[in-house]
Amino acid sequence: MNILAICGAANKNRNTATMLKNAFDGAMSVPGANGETIYLYDLNYHGCTGCHSCKLLDEGKQGHCAVNDGLSPVLEKAIDADVLLVGSPIYYSDVTGDTRSFLERYLFPSMTYNKDRVPLYPKRTKVGWVFTMNAPGEVYKEFFDRLTCMTS
Repeated sequence: MNILAICGAANKNRNTATMLKNAFDGAMSVPGANGETIYLYDLNYHGCTGCHSCKLLDEGKQGHCAVNDGLSPVLEKAIDADVLLVGSPIYYSDVTGDTRSFLERYLFPSMTYNKDRVPLYPKRTKVGWVFTMNAPGEVYKEFFDRLTCMTS
């Protein structure tokens, strides 16, 4: 089982990183598990540019982001992962900008415009979310409702 943890928090020693590490350690306790944690704030990248190269049938890049930067190898690892753990603090009712940029570049290439909306990635990946916030959960109900719609 290949596990990839993505930390979208700037501080590697605070709540989000600690909770993500605990989830990762739990997943790694499964016999045969291997994996790594990647800290998005260590990378130099940006969000989706809307170039749509990932949608072109004749370019050999269909289903893969064509932008080549610090996130490129992480995206390939995420596609290959059996388990993807994503951690982010919640700021202004959403994940951090770095986490959002990762999600844009990871999710958009897999989406198709055909009627059946069959994803292009070779398998379904199990995803675990770790969120931290300094507010009661009901304050962020809209965020969680949106997340549920996005990942269903």
